[in-house]
Amino acid sequence: MVTIRCAERKDCPVILQFIKELAEYEKEPDAVEATVSILEESIFDKQQAKVVLLEENGESLGFALYFYNFSTWRGKAGLYLEDLYVRAQHRGKGYGKMLLSYLANQAVEEGCPRFEWIVLDWNTPSINFYKAMGAKPLDEWTVFRLENNALKNLANEYKKNYSLDSSSDCC
Repeated sequence: MVTIRCAERKDCPVILQFIKELAEYEKEPDAVEATVSILEESIFDKQQAKVVLLEENGESLGFALYFYNFSTWRGKAGLYLEDLYVRAQHRGKGYGKMLLSYLANQAVEEGCPRFEWIVLDWNTPSINFYKAMGAKPLDEWTVFRLENNALKNLANEYKKNYSLDSSSDCC
């Protein structure tokens, strides 16, 4: 019997293993910086993300990691899927669709008007899979990212030139 359950702190080693397997699949095996302790802190202490595990007879077969973003135009939170992964030997059995439909149900129950994610351009099997479920690519949008030195440099720009009143921090 296949089940989906919310991850617990004790599941962080298997979550990390799934992340590493996903990075391997996405041709970035050396990009994973996460550790069990980082996942414990981020997911369970700071509650920055949620994870569900797909299991069959107690064996973890896949996972989905998600969090909430916010649509200013809609005035509501949306569900954002960061990662979805099913181990290779278990693909083609409907498990990915099961995870996505679970998250779609979560979004609907929580009043989220959107359920979004990104996919690598070369990942044709996933793109076709998502389209088959009715997902539409937002081709007119371009994802931007600041990280590493670029992120630090821009943060330093604020500290150097704009940080006038420390009481203005809102968060």
